[in-house]
Formats: sequence, structure tokens, C-alpha cells
Amino acid sequence: MYKITRKRELVENIFLMDIEARRVAKSALPGQFVIIKVDEWGERVPLTICDYDREEGTVTIVFQTLGASTKKLAALSEGDEIRDFVGPLGNPSEVVTDEKEHLLKKKIVFVAGGVGTAPVYPQVKMLKEKGIDVDVIIGTRSEKTLIMEEEFRKVAKNLYVCTDDGSYGFHGLVTDKLKELMEVDKKEYDLCIAIGPMIMMKFVSQLTKSYGLETIVSLNPIMVDGTGMCGACRVTVGDEVKFACVDGPEFNAHLINFDEAMRRQSMYKTAEGKKNIIMEQKSVHEHSDLCDLGEILHEEK
Repeated sequence: MYKITRKRELVENIFLMDIEARRVAKSALPGQFVIIKVDEWGERVPLTICDYDREEGTVTIVFQTLGASTKKLAALSEGDEIRDFVGPLGNPSEVVTDEKEHLLKKKIVFVAGGVGTAPVYPQVKMLKEKGIDVDVIIGTRSEKTLIMEEEFRKVAKNLYVCTDDGSYGFHGLVTDKLKELMEVDKKEYDLCIAIGPMIMMKFVSQLTKSYGLETIVSLNPIMVDGTGMCGACRVTVGDEVKFACVDGPEFNAHLINFDEAMRRQSMYKTAEGKKNIIMEQKSVHEHSDLCDLGEILHEEK
């Protein structure tokens, strides 16, 4: 059993928890994920590692309550225990395993959206500890749904917050801000790392491809089982079929068949979770002309 040592509601329906799991904390690296199971009858839930403390033996997770299992997890309190906490799984991010000398030559920008903001944090934090400064763009619906701003202010060289409704920061999508930074502010980047909703990562990928900007995305959103056995996270990357959980979760964004990945994602979500994803994608579409809404809703017919 694994004890919850800290619990905090970041914004409505999005929670942060520190879980005491010494073996996981000892070897975890940014970009990897864990599989949790609340109790004997709970389903397996893959969650990207948000942070870890090797001395305290804790791993930080951030999750949104979409279905029964995440709601059951959110109902627990500090001191309560969960049944299973397996990890670290998947491959760590390339930017934290690459040589420092190589990274110092690169100008890096991170693009985060929604709950995807959480797994971006440990990467930026580790790069900061290595003396590597990066820019971070965070996209969210409004000021009320923004998470981890204070944490990012401490580790990012420049932080740009974008809100759909203009209630805080830049009024517009993360793609609009990234385009402005490159075209108006004349910023030059060598690498973009985007983590967030699938539709956001697709749009970022389309934009960066037009600029010839190398881009990496995390396909954690399409994972279900986390072991490669269920086939839910099967995706075409270039000319190969990959599994996000065992081959990733990070891949070259310009080689991913996002349309296929999003259709597969919708097939493996609960009715409640699927509804939330569709609404999120619809909201993004209403601010962009990069895709056809019919494509997004295809699986709902």
C-alpha cells in the first residue's frame, strides 16, 4: 500500500498528490509515468510523473477527475493509502538524459496545455538545475483553470500564459503565442516540446513543421493499460507502428498520425471522459481553422 502524504486541489477538479513510493522515487526521471490502482476493484490509471523527492521517497502526481477511478482517488485524504503504484514506466525525456554540453547549444521552448502543464514542470526544473534556461508557454481556458504558475515562475526563463477567454495573460491559443514569439519577437528556437491535449499537440506540430522546428510531444493521453498489452495506445509514427506506453511516451511530433491517435483515444475512454475530451477539442477548434470539427466528432456519431 502507498500512503498519500500531501493532497492539494489546484483548481476545480484538478488535484495534486504526493505518494510515498520510495523505490519509484529513487529511479524516476522526467517524462516517465506510473500506473496507479486505487483499490482491489479499481481500474489501472496511467499518470505522468509531475515531480519526485528522492530523500523523502515521494512521487508527485497531478490528475483531473474524469471518470469513476479518478473521482475515487480524489475522494481520498492525506494519510489514506492506495493499493498499487507501479513505476517508473516508459522512457525518460530526451532533454533530461542528453549531454549538458549539447543542450546548452539549443534554444528550447516548452508548450503546455491543461493538465499537461504538470509533466512539463519536472523537465523544466531539471534543465534549470543544469543551468539551462528555457521558455515556457502555458495554455488554459481561463485564469480559474491555470495550474502551477508559481512553480514555473521559479524555473522558466520566460513564462507566457495564454487563456482562451483573455481573463489572464495572452488572449489566444498557445499556437498564436508561439507564432508571435517567432515572427514578432524574432525568437529563434531549435527545439519545441509540447505536452497537453491531443488536439493542442496536433496544432503545435502543424505550426512548427511549417517553420522546420524540431518538435517532441508526449502521447500519454492515449494510454490505458500502460504495458503495451491492451493495444489502446498503438499509433503510427512515420512508417512504423509504436506503442506510447513502451516505446514512448515521447515521439517526434512531425511523424505522428494525430488523426489516427485521436480516433483511437476516443474509443478507449469512458462515456463521461469522452464527453470531456470532445468538449475540450471543440473549444480549441472554435478558436482555430486548423482542423475540421467533423474529424473531431467522427467517433461520436
